[in-house]
Amino acid sequence: MLLCYGSFVFFLAVASASDVLEYTDSNFDSEIKDKEIALVEFFAPWCGHCKRLAPEYETAATKLKKNDPPVPLIKVDCTEGGKETCGKHGVSGYPTLKIFKNGKMTQDYEGPRQADGIVGYMKKHSGPASKEYKDLDKLQNRLADAEDNLIVGFFSEEDNTMHKRFAKAADNKRNDFDFAHTFAPEILKHYNYENAIVIFRPSHLHAKFEDPFVAITDPEESVLNIERFIDDNQFGMVGQVRGNNEAKFMKPVIIAYYNVDWRRNKKGTQYWRNRVARIAKKFKGKPISFAIANKGEYTRQIDDWKLDQTQDVLVAAKNAQGEVFLLKDEPFSVANLEKFVNDFVDGKLKPYIKSEPIPENNDGPVKVVVGETFKDIVLDETKDVLIEMYAPWCGHCKSLEPKYNELGEKMKDVKDIVIAKMDATANSSPPNFSVGGFPTIFWAPMGKKANPQKYQGGREVSDFIDFLKRESTNPFEITEKKKKKKKDSKEEL
Repeated sequence: MLLCYGSFVFFLAVASASDVLEYTDSNFDSEIKDKEIALVEFFAPWCGHCKRLAPEYETAATKLKKNDPPVPLIKVDCTEGGKETCGKHGVSGYPTLKIFKNGKMTQDYEGPRQADGIVGYMKKHSGPASKEYKDLDKLQNRLADAEDNLIVGFFSEEDNTMHKRFAKAADNKRNDFDFAHTFAPEILKHYNYENAIVIFRPSHLHAKFEDPFVAITDPEESVLNIERFIDDNQFGMVGQVRGNNEAKFMKPVIIAYYNVDWRRNKKGTQYWRNRVARIAKKFKGKPISFAIANKGEYTRQIDDWKLDQTQDVLVAAKNAQGEVFLLKDEPFSVANLEKFVNDFVDGKLKPYIKSEPIPENNDGPVKVVVGETFKDIVLDETKDVLIEMYAPWCGHCKSLEPKYNELGEKMKDVKDIVIAKMDATANSSPPNFSVGGFPTIFWAPMGKKANPQKYQGGREVSDFIDFLKRESTNPFEITEKKKKKKKDSKEEL
């Protein structure tokens, strides 16, 4: 029995062993300083998101423990023994994940929250940001298999100023790009580069209209200039919009949406990209960029634009202000694309506006705004405007409605202030009025329409009125109408 009991205890100890290290205020600084790289989760035991992350974090910790070099995963309880450490590192929500190198916090963790994603993200951040190649065949195989840009540094020696700056730029950009470098004479001779940094494009993005690579060869380039070179040339003549990288494209931008599939339909994907590239070549050097995107990933957006999804290629242009312009009246062709781009650049096109019909009667105390009237009502420089962006199905919006209507009644005689509302699910608004949840209320006073303020105050009528009195451009008073008292029936007798 003793043997069985001992075995059972041993089994429990093994089963409960964790590869996630837990630190407190007493040992965090002393332990973290010895870690070349580590991922730290700042958590609270009652946090639902923390509980969901826990098994994924544990699995990732076990896998990364075997990595070369190992990457420890650490957790700190912000409600108990790690309060001071969490405060020191500016933790304000749970879970918060941060990457530490040699004891110093280097960046917030912005990767996936699943085990495999955590492992992949941290492997990319462990060790050097750039992989050294000593064998020509291995570098050529890496380039042949690349699915995205590979940025390669060719250097005569390791103790080289350009190499040191390249290494720093690679470390700064390791989240977004893959880097490699070499000092091998055979490789330098084959590519005919020495002390140069080259962006090699993946084979599927090679086109007759552009070079398959671009290089900088000035050995005095600064780290900042190397980073700018990478950013400015990352997409080539026609890049691909995917995930959340659209913001990295220089605006204005022309985007062609079609069935992009480099694995199963490389020829067809390249066919349409080459047609876009023909026009992009004519605008080379001008402040406009071109891109393609997989139509299937943007179905909702395309439906909002009311474009025909059965067309092979759909085209949208976006300017620096975020306005959208659509190629709607003509089918896609190289000639029609060129005309569309020229008309867009020359300011001959009207932006697309998602809008409900303009109300026939809009004399109520709360003005109804639709996409077509947003500019006329909300951006009217002669008025201060408080506008509620709502959704018809939103429970909080429904609860607010009677109070908001009462506010409109009280403010209807104040000539300089407009109380308005708009169904944000059926109408578009400018990017500076973007909505993340419902209801969202914006304050757009005279002279400050470009930078509207999100209303963060209380939702009672008195809260709104206090805000308006404090923030309005011109002072105002509300005249309360007195209710007539009924005469006492006894006095009438």
